[in-house]
Amino acid sequence: MRRLTSFLFLSSVFCVTFEKVHWNFAGTVSLADVLAILFLVSFALGTQRWRVPRTTAILAGFLAAFLLVYLLGYFDLSDSDALAQWGKGLTKWLIHFVFLAAAVVWLSRRGQRYFWRTLGWFSAGIVVNALYGVLQLLDARRGGNLDATILSPITGGASQINVYGAINGANVYRPNAMTGDPNHLGIMLIVPLLILTPLYLRLERRHPMKKWLMVTIGFLLVVEVATLSRSGILGLAVGALILAVPYRRYLRTPQLLVPIGAALAVLLGIFLWRQSFFTTVLKSRVQTSGGSENAHFQVYSFIPQVLHTDPLFGLGLNTFSVYYQFVTGKTNWGPHSYYVALLVETGLIGTTLFALFLLWVFGRLHAARALGRRLAAAKDPLAARVRPLAWGCTAALAGTLASNAFYLTMQFYYFYAFVALALSIPVVFSARE
Repeated sequence: MRRLTSFLFLSSVFCVTFEKVHWNFAGTVSLADVLAILFLVSFALGTQRWRVPRTTAILAGFLAAFLLVYLLGYFDLSDSDALAQWGKGLTKWLIHFVFLAAAVVWLSRRGQRYFWRTLGWFSAGIVVNALYGVLQLLDARRGGNLDATILSPITGGASQINVYGAINGANVYRPNAMTGDPNHLGIMLIVPLLILTPLYLRLERRHPMKKWLMVTIGFLLVVEVATLSRSGILGLAVGALILAVPYRRYLRTPQLLVPIGAALAVLLGIFLWRQSFFTTVLKSRVQTSGGSENAHFQVYSFIPQVLHTDPLFGLGLNTFSVYYQFVTGKTNWGPHSYYVALLVETGLIGTTLFALFLLWVFGRLHAARALGRRLAAAKDPLAARVRPLAWGCTAALAGTLASNAFYLTMQFYYFYAFVALALSIPVVFSARE
């Protein structure tokens, strides 16, 4: 049972960004959701002792508080469409949050080597997704559709690479890989980039993972730029600024300049190959007066309207598209901002509760950094792993928060897997004190 639980857990964290791998059965059921449910069942059946870390007990308290807020939001629903969307949103959230709590318990019981293994599988899943995005882009350039070739036979659904527009008859493609949107991919990529970079900088020169991490970081940077995601670049910049404080002495070292320089060289070569084409594309991405930009900012105007009518608990979890269909003309149009969704759908109380949750997560990361300092003071070599890991997770969380000003990836499964890793750091590594 333990091996089965481990397989389901690692498979789940590997697939957390594979949004397109889903089936329309009783709603939208993704591969990651199936694996998460199977892990939770296997975990429950195989657990003989129910003593849990204090972190998990606090997570259980947050789960109960969030659930109460969402259930109270039920009374603001007005029709069957809103009820259906609320039910879907609540079910997804329950799966993700219960997985978060169970993952912390599982990681705490399996120890440090298993934690690194989990981080490896989580990062590898995003790397595989990014690699698929490159292949998707190359296939689209020759007139193909990699999704139709590989994913559609599995899922039975239709999907394709994002077509940004056309210049002189040539399509501009933005890889979305196995995510639903190129911006989703761009924001997801910042998590491994910001976590792995400080770990890479602190690795010993002859460590076998040193070169692999260098290549991985350079590759992910190239894919990040290929997504043309302004939100992804914003989050990466915020995270990089945070890391620049503790790791400023590495800013001019070959360790950092080599992967960044290699990525820039590849991008420069591609740019010079079709300079006029890419100049036009880049100009379109830096402007802020287009239709998509106006739509992103327009959703913030909905906040005062909702707070005036339903200030405490909002309109109901996952119901934005139902209530604003008359504005957008689309039945599945989201708020394009996690913070708009938070305020509109859960009101002031739900937003305050989520803010407290985030502050607590940052507090646990502060505890992880403090643990790293104590290990360093004790001359424990583990400090060279714990401190960069804690700083990387701090930067990744801050970067994700910045990116979600205009997107909603924080409600996706990968975010809960990332938070599980972040919260587990002081639990797993405190055993060495």
